[in-house]
Amino acid sequence: MTRITPTIRLACAVVVACALLAGCGLSGSSKNGRESLADMDMQGAAEQADRMFYATVGAIKPEVEWTYRATTTGSCDVTRYWTVMTVVSEQRRGNFLGVVERFWKASDYRIKTVNPSKSMPAIYARSPEGFDIRVKVGYKGQAFLQVTSPCVDESKVAAPTKVANGRTYDGEIPTPNVRSDFWSAETPVPGTTPAP
Repeated sequence: MTRITPTIRLACAVVVACALLAGCGLSGSSKNGRESLADMDMQGAAEQADRMFYATVGAIKPEVEWTYRATTTGSCDVTRYWTVMTVVSEQRRGNFLGVVERFWKASDYRIKTVNPSKSMPAIYARSPEGFDIRVKVGYKGQAFLQVTSPCVDESKVAAPTKVANGRTYDGEIPTPNVRSDFWSAETPVPGTTPAP
């Protein structure tokens, strides 16, 4: 009995020490995004949201025109909004959303929800760093993208520095007004989605 008790104590101590070391290793790991978020403020989060958006629209081929819509801040998070000005026809919405969903999956985003509505479909996802991203097709085939950060340090937030690839608008943004031979076509896509 006397030999087993010190052995058990030693084993327990080793297990506790390993658990503590493993916990410390995880909290500083850059693989799960915590390390980068630890020092991130709202401006940094807004810039990350911009990168997520630019990468997403960059994956959409043929290209669509978009404009920056707004930035909002909560107590510790920031949200960026963009509006696609290219008309996405009802017949092409599934293809449009499919391109976005495939890109997000390839980027290790977790798809949270898919709304298969015929008139206003949407996809909600989360990046490995904990940013929520959404694409939604609304009235007259207008697509909207939104990225919301996790909780970060409070700071001032500037507008995006990258200029929209289409027209910019003062005041209210109109319904989509750019026609695309592909995205605005009112016929189903022959075969599959367009090649990137």
